[in-house]
Amino acid sequence: MLTVTEATEALQNAMPDFPSDTVALRDVCGRILHEPASAERDQPPFDRVTMDGIAIRHSRFAGGQKTFPLQGRQHAGDPPLELSDESSCIEVMTGAVLPGGTDCVIPVERIEVTGSIATLENAYVPEYRQFIHAQGSDHARGHRLLNVGHRIEPVDVAVIASCGLMSVRVSRQPVIRIISTGNELVPAGQPIANHQIRMSNGPALMALITAHGYGNCEHDHLVDDRAVLHARLEEHLRQSQVLILSGGVSMGKADFVPDVLSELGVKVVFHKISQRPGKPMWFGIGANDQAVFALPGNPVSTLICARQYVLPALSKASGAIPSAALRASLTESLQFTAALTCFQPVRVRSADDGTLLATPVATNTSGDFSALSRTDGYLELPMEQSEFVAGSSWPLRLWTDHRHAT
Repeated sequence: MLTVTEATEALQNAMPDFPSDTVALRDVCGRILHEPASAERDQPPFDRVTMDGIAIRHSRFAGGQKTFPLQGRQHAGDPPLELSDESSCIEVMTGAVLPGGTDCVIPVERIEVTGSIATLENAYVPEYRQFIHAQGSDHARGHRLLNVGHRIEPVDVAVIASCGLMSVRVSRQPVIRIISTGNELVPAGQPIANHQIRMSNGPALMALITAHGYGNCEHDHLVDDRAVLHARLEEHLRQSQVLILSGGVSMGKADFVPDVLSELGVKVVFHKISQRPGKPMWFGIGANDQAVFALPGNPVSTLICARQYVLPALSKASGAIPSAALRASLTESLQFTAALTCFQPVRVRSADDGTLLATPVATNTSGDFSALSRTDGYLELPMEQSEFVAGSSWPLRLWTDHRHAT
């Protein structure tokens, strides 16, 4: 039985890389960048006016001039004007190119215009190059703005567009199939008997995976029948790059999943991890490099294993740059007797100094998934310890923050 560290390392080493696709700008959000995005031009590409007002030659003010004849008007998007007489001024709008021959912008609130003459407010002292966003002051042409491995957020779409790119090479969306196993499962909306339970793991896994940017994802339900499992899993292996199964991996007489996967040519990388919950987790690689995750069926175990192992594996295969690990401090002491890594669900809040505080939330066995709705994630508490005192700091995994799904 592997430790959490050993299982993570084995999984990351075995996980195949997803190829690239060139995708239109409108569809890149959430994908992993597979080519750098570099500045097409200086930013800003010209000296840019940042206030409505007038543009003047500052040396004229410094020499005592307070009134300036209006020569013309410069709007954003207009070709730049040139000051023909240093004693004049040009009316300018926010975002406009700074007119040639000017080096100072006076805000409209600081002037009074009478006819074609602008007069500065009494006692107002403008500074040289005020309200001018200098060319190239954000970055120079060719500057690397986004690196390979960056997960594209909405704001990054603006950056990519500013580079003049209509499309960009990103991680390909893997075909993912989520499979719930079990005779007892009944989908929401269908009649249910007293001896059955609602199917919750599959929909929850779908939500978790899609929330982290993996949209090519579908769900299937298979009963605990060896022939059915063999036929349907064979089909899913042909059609997908990633299989995520829930249930059927423990030691029960109806837990057929590991044997069926072996029959279908999926080579086991590990089975069982010294952790609580989620000890029976199974992972393997198919004959065509399909990644197959078989998660324990208890809901808390399913979701924690998906967050702990599946999401980081998908992120790595997509080429994402690993994020810095989060840590949080316990608000109360905990004690465990089993020599297993413990994944402790917690609520998280920020302290006054900005550190994260984690309050444990008890679950009534690993089937108590309703308790997870009161949590933000979980702490990873190492198996080498049995006592964890209040104030001690431990790795934190958030449920839905994809920036930290590593």
